[in-house]
Amino acid sequence: MKNMTSVLSLLRPVRFLIVAFTCALVLFSNAFPALAIESYKSEPTEATTQLLETQKKTDEVGRSAPPGLNKVQEESNKGLNEVQGDADIDKMKRPENSQDATSVRDEVENLLEKVTGKK
Repeated sequence: MKNMTSVLSLLRPVRFLIVAFTCALVLFSNAFPALAIESYKSEPTEATTQLLETQKKTDEVGRSAPPGLNKVQEESNKGLNEVQGDADIDKMKRPENSQDATSVRDEVENLLEKVTGKK
């Protein structure tokens, strides 16, 4: 029994360290949220016109009778889908326009190089 109490008394500082580390981890993970990988940052007012046009088309379809198959196919063939049309088709990522894109791995390596200062 003495051995058991001596082992438990030795683990008390380790238990304190584990609790302290966990608390620090929770504190820092909430205080410093994950850094987003460099990406396009849009303006809050950007694309408002496209949204209004989409909303207008949605309201028109909602007020009218359900469209037939031919009308739906005709509208869908104009762009990405029936509602969006070709809105932002140039911003959509496709193999044709992604040949010179940097991979996530490359971006992480660049970030680590900036942090450590090594290549």
